[in-house]
Amino acid sequence: MKEFRKKEGFSQLKLAEYCNTSPGYIGEIEIGRKFPSTEMIEKIAYVLRIEPYRFFKTPKDNSFFSTTEKQSQCLPNSIKKQMKAQIKKHIKTQVNRATREILNEIDEIINKY
Repeated sequence: MKEFRKKEGFSQLKLAEYCNTSPGYIGEIEIGRKFPSTEMIEKIAYVLRIEPYRFFKTPKDNSFFSTTEKQSQCLPNSIKKQMKAQIKKHIKTQVNRATREILNEIDEIINKY
């Protein structure tokens, strides 16, 4: 957490203010003496503009997931297939919707004449 905080240029005091907690509590989290609640993890992640799961990755893991391309290389094939199917379905829905709108506009134009 400390690395993310420093990257954003926040002191423990400033992060604590934004998260409505004490700087001592932030310090204890950073040294591993305290473990925050799920709600606090979400608050801190929001303030630091990161996804909460990144707190649970090693620095090496966090840099590895810096690009979407690298992320997709790590996904199991079953998840890739599911995502591909969902994307295709979404695209098909959007194309069908756009096609219907275009056909309706053509009908309106034809009906005017």
